[in-house]
Amino acid sequence: MERVVELLPELTEAMLQTFAMIGVAIPLAVLLGTPVGIWLFIHAPGGIAPLPKTHAVVSGIVNTIRSFPFLILLIAIIPFTRLLVGTTVGTAAAIVPLTINAIPYFARLVEQNITQLGTGAVEASRAMGATRGQIIRNVLLVDAKPAIIGSITITTVSFISYSAMVGLVGGGGIGDFAIRYGYYRYETDVMLVAIVLMVLLVTLVQWSGTRVARLTDKRV
Repeated sequence: MERVVELLPELTEAMLQTFAMIGVAIPLAVLLGTPVGIWLFIHAPGGIAPLPKTHAVVSGIVNTIRSFPFLILLIAIIPFTRLLVGTTVGTAAAIVPLTINAIPYFARLVEQNITQLGTGAVEASRAMGATRGQIIRNVLLVDAKPAIIGSITITTVSFISYSAMVGLVGGGGIGDFAIRYGYYRYETDVMLVAIVLMVLLVTLVQWSGTRVARLTDKRV
């Protein structure tokens, strides 16, 4: 443990870098992915305002980015990352691929959350003369709120592990710390501490997200 205490400042910095990556990527994914998910639901065949051909194109793009192996995406968009943030290493550079990967991931979850509500409430709202915007704001987003919060939790947990992967290319964070000391220097005790911290972080996020989702669920 003496070695861990010695590395405590560096470990703290690594945790802060992980928080920074998740703290930027996830809010951007929610901000941009939510309207994409709503668009996919509304314009799907059989949706409120179907646009089958356009929907097929957008859905294909979402599926392509979402299914791309993260490490391959990380490398493939290096020129774009350099153009955007001026570097390809460090926390700022890691945020770019994390965000790009998280947006379609979360968008598809939102689409599924809304789809699972069924068509009853939407049809009732349309029969009462509600506009498309009113249906989205007052029906879909309200009824899907607990599920969307659950999706935010799932996305956050998934991308905490993704943020650890960026350590392979010098992206910083707890993953980079574990790789440098646990893999390159064979300091197993230090790596175990990093793993425990990651597990605790994931557990905290999962517990908090589940708690908030239950509090917002009108059925409970």
